[in-house]
Amino acid sequence: MVFTQAELDYLAGQRIGRLATVSPAGQVENNPVGFFVDATAGTVTIGGHALGASKKFRNVQRGSTVSLVVDDLASIEPWVARGLEIRGTAAALTDHEPPLPYFSHEIITITPTKLVSWGLDGPRSSRRV
Repeated sequence: MVFTQAELDYLAGQRIGRLATVSPAGQVENNPVGFFVDATAGTVTIGGHALGASKKFRNVQRGSTVSLVVDDLASIEPWVARGLEIRGTAAALTDHEPPLPYFSHEIITITPTKLVSWGLDGPRSSRRV
């Protein structure tokens, strides 16, 4: 299994992450996105409205690696931040069944190569997958 149970539990309670991609010119783009985890396949799917017309989709089509960060504050008193960074390779797919009925038929799938988590079930961890 790519994700730990604590990571899967955390991701199941979150709806929005921030996807970073890099343009062919080297410009970093970072955008909020909806995401869906396939625990069996160990992948993450990004969907959205008119995703195929976005810079992030074009960046992935051109070979960009990606980083998806999902984080929040569990508490502010005391301060408790938690989250997960998913680094990996991505594929921009067209004519796919959208993850939600009102999303476009383009999706981005992420295959993790490195996971960095904090505040989920113990000390910060980083591992290659």
